[in-house]
Amino acid sequence: MLNEHRPELVRFLTARCGNSNEAEDLFQELWLKAATTVTGPIANGRAYLFRMAHHLVLDRVRERTRRMRRERIWLDDGAYAPTESVHSDPSPSAENALLVEEEVEVLRDAIAQLPPGARRALVLYRFEGHSQANIASLMGISRSGVEKHIAAAMRHLRDALANSGYFDGAASKEVDGREARTPSDGKDR
Repeated sequence: MLNEHRPELVRFLTARCGNSNEAEDLFQELWLKAATTVTGPIANGRAYLFRMAHHLVLDRVRERTRRMRRERIWLDDGAYAPTESVHSDPSPSAENALLVEEEVEVLRDAIAQLPPGARRALVLYRFEGHSQANIASLMGISRSGVEKHIAAAMRHLRDALANSGYFDGAASKEVDGREARTPSDGKDR
């Protein structure tokens, strides 16, 4: 199965790592892990391989994070005296950044697959901040039609996230430090 899905897996790993050489290294790790792991029957071998690849990427990110933490401790202990002071990195952890990036990719693909009316209503409502009444006027349809477009779009996005395993992820639940709205929370812009 690895040979059959090799091109897809390497593209998947390259997209997550941003480096084709690192992706090849991770594919070799995947090969070794798949060859040495004893499992029972697997219903969907392709999905199993992609999940293993995803976990290898996360392990690599965690390893880098630990290494950076050790180096910071080393710098803070005074073993090395830099010319400028070393400050902690205020950016989100690499693992969270990777999860958010993957979730954004899933959402971007799902939005591209929406029918034109639902996509336009969603973009106007969620990304451009128009009210549903304003969208109805812009699109030349009733407010009820706008609500149906947005509901269908949100259902499609939730399904895409659920099918990708990101629906329950932390990235879905928090946006810029505040809870993300769901379509059922009753808030209208």
